[in-house]
Amino acid sequence: GDYASGPNHVLPTSGVARIRGGLSAADFVKVISTQEFTGDALGTLAPTITTLARAEGLEAHARSVEVRLG
Repeated sequence: GDYASGPNHVLPTSGVARIRGGLSAADFVKVISTQEFTGDALGTLAPTITTLARAEGLEAHARSVEVRLG
């Protein structure tokens, strides 16, 4: 998901970090994001996902996609 679709790891940008307060109620909420791919969608994105994973040295991530595709 990190490579080809869905939510990313969001950090404050454009100087927003300097004006945001120390803590808010949002700091105590755990957000869990999930993604669901059809077999066709994963097959389409697999070359991109595996290439990026291997470029970052994440061989197990690349292989997990390949295993899911059979």
